[in-house]
Amino acid sequence: MSDTLPLFGFFARKRVEGMRPRLLRLAYAWCHDIDLSNDLVQEALTKGLTRSSQLRDAGAMESWLFSILNNCWRDHLRTRREFTDISELDEVIFDPAPGPEKQYASRQTAARVRTAIATLPMAQRQVITLVDIEELSYAEVARILEVPVGTIMSRLSRARQALKTSLQTEELDRAPLRRVK
Repeated sequence: MSDTLPLFGFFARKRVEGMRPRLLRLAYAWCHDIDLSNDLVQEALTKGLTRSSQLRDAGAMESWLFSILNNCWRDHLRTRREFTDISELDEVIFDPAPGPEKQYASRQTAARVRTAIATLPMAQRQVITLVDIEELSYAEVARILEVPVGTIMSRLSRARQALKTSLQTEELDRAPLRRVK
């Protein structure tokens, strides 16, 4: 990595490198392939560090790196016409206090939500992960995805409604049958 980073001193560089877990989580949510996610994040961080002179406001670094990741993702999709979703995530959810039952229930819920998110169209999946998981503002997401804020709001609304419907339908399907006498 370049040592001539005008806006990126030692601490800012550490902050960029500290973004890796969030970038990786986001990339994985988009592509569902851990190897591809690692490649995309590595490419985004490399571009971010080597093109640091393009960043005008250090406070906007997170959304700037998310934009770079989005562009890396777009470049990948352009080079590969066929895209296959992988629906399993082997990430362990860290929860220090609860016992095994609660941990199992949390993993089951997270898996159900991830599976439901994976069924969303890519545009909705990107918006819901950036807004609801990464907690970015609508304006930041609009900048990252290069679409109007109104489009972000409508995609998010449709994505949330689709998730709600999907999870409610699944819950009804999982409800135990009662014996009627």
